[in-house]
Amino acid sequence: MANFENVVVETDLLILGGGMASCGAAVEAAYWAKQQGLKVTLVDKAAMDRSGAVAMGLSAINQYVGLRDGQNSVKDYVDYVRNDLMGVTREDLVADIARHVDSSVHLFEKWGLPIWKDEAGAYVHEGRWQLMINGESYKVVVAEAAKNALLQSGVGEIFERVFIVEPLMDGDRVAGAVGFSVRENKFYIFKAKAVFTAMGGAVHVFKPRSSGEGLGRAWYPPWNSGSSAYFTLRAGAEMTCQEVRFIPVRFKDAYGPVGAWFLLFKSRATNAMGGEYMVERKPELDNWAPYGKVKPIPANLRNYLGMLDVMEGKGPIFMRTEEAMQKIADQYKDDPKAYKKKTKELESEAWEDFLDMTISQAILWAASNVQPEERSSEIAAAEPYFIGSHSGASGAWVSGPEDLQSDESKGDYFWGYMGMSTVKGLFCAGDASGASSHKFSSGSHAEGRSVAKAAIKYIVENNTMPNVDMAACEAMKATILKPLDTYEQFKKTTVTPDVNPNYILPKMFMFRLQKIMDEYAAGVTAQFITNEAQLNRALELLALLKEDSEKLGAADLHELMRCWENVQRMWQAEAHVRTMLFRQETRWPGYYLRADKPKMDQDNWLKFANCKCDPSSGEWEMISRPIYNIFK
Repeated sequence: MANFENVVVETDLLILGGGMASCGAAVEAAYWAKQQGLKVTLVDKAAMDRSGAVAMGLSAINQYVGLRDGQNSVKDYVDYVRNDLMGVTREDLVADIARHVDSSVHLFEKWGLPIWKDEAGAYVHEGRWQLMINGESYKVVVAEAAKNALLQSGVGEIFERVFIVEPLMDGDRVAGAVGFSVRENKFYIFKAKAVFTAMGGAVHVFKPRSSGEGLGRAWYPPWNSGSSAYFTLRAGAEMTCQEVRFIPVRFKDAYGPVGAWFLLFKSRATNAMGGEYMVERKPELDNWAPYGKVKPIPANLRNYLGMLDVMEGKGPIFMRTEEAMQKIADQYKDDPKAYKKKTKELESEAWEDFLDMTISQAILWAASNVQPEERSSEIAAAEPYFIGSHSGASGAWVSGPEDLQSDESKGDYFWGYMGMSTVKGLFCAGDASGASSHKFSSGSHAEGRSVAKAAIKYIVENNTMPNVDMAACEAMKATILKPLDTYEQFKKTTVTPDVNPNYILPKMFMFRLQKIMDEYAAGVTAQFITNEAQLNRALELLALLKEDSEKLGAADLHELMRCWENVQRMWQAEAHVRTMLFRQETRWPGYYLRADKPKMDQDNWLKFANCKCDPSSGEWEMISRPIYNIFK
């Protein structure tokens, strides 16, 4: 530890994370900070150009409301999100994002992102809310604008490859953050008047379907380790929807997305016998009224119908790519020249969908001799992820905008500043904010802009630097760097450094966590089914794992990062298990099913299940919060 230099940075607004929400925050904060003479500092554990969920690119922007053209209304989008989450959503948060998201999309286009347009110059939609893009460099385009906004305005600075671990507190107010460089021996102490948190969701909490060489594959970025949830929990913030994990259905093994095939190509998915589970199992939707009757059918229920086929031995499930492409091409069969041209165009689009965002899927197709125009390709439900910005909703409980509150919601949903958690000065967006799903990349950017503006307002109205206890920072430093000391002390006591009675390496620690969650908390192996006894057993094993986290060992800075990533995953896991136990029903079959509480209970559980952990005592508190239908 003695070899680590302390680097102290003082700023007004501290932005943690480099993904889409933080890029939106950087652009907006720079504008308002310059007017107020404030400083903005952004810290990312990676490099902004390829950081966050959009790192590899995207083939579609998944949230565009179309307000300018009168295509949809804000209420339309709120209705869609409410229905997809089976009634559990913060309508004020969803509406605020929906009313601002189009402007973010227009900024993307202005900055150079190619958005598909038809011959009349209108955007090409993949579905009602999605726009097709050539998005391999989507994140690069958005990050460039964010960096320019901070650096060229003279108000900002950027620290890349710095891994944030703990929040700094001044009583009940956040005071900054501490972390370390993953490239050099430097320990960072960031002091700030407000902190904007958007460090992503969590992957690899559960054992993934991919193993061996494919272990790092996940549909959601594998480097998202629960940093947001850990940071907000450790600050004492109230969390929401921690039971709402997301399980996407994806092309098997390489996790290629299926959206374009369902929405653009209008493909069917069938079981191994050729049966279409969405048709054959339609009566099952009656059991989940009223949400089983809405259009589109909620994502978890679509999952569930396919899972029922698999559990009955009718798998695997196939995406009928060859059928969908042929059906589109057949519209041109009377004109051989046009037919040939359209066929080639469809083949190109089929491959481009993955080359834009999941290159590994294109590689797997090529390696497996799969030609999508000739044969079907297998799809499967992935392992669970924690994502506040997609079809999941886990994150911090945050204040909504004042102007969107109803008379009854204002007391519960608003406490002064848009996007502020229950901790003073701690703001959250993207995957860090909960109960506002389906914001995706564009909505996360828009939310980042709204929340950053509110954070600047908070700083102007609370313009004092919180007190930071440097002795406490030194204690945090010793704890954070301890895995390096542990490994160095004991590495020579065994023939191989991988197996040692005095420490556990981060990869083995992660395997233990994944096994617990997979078997007891409704992972892939358990067919996404759990019960009270299994969840209580999970808590017992997580408690033992938490004890062993004190013995984590790290050979270098990279492994030190992996140690703390897995501690963060462990905290996300515990919040998840505790909240699944708290919610005494099954509301999201297809994401998880409580076998002992297999039905949805609208009378008692149409509400938010929240939690928080006391930073001093470590005691957890479970809280229920009301759901208000602001848009009726």
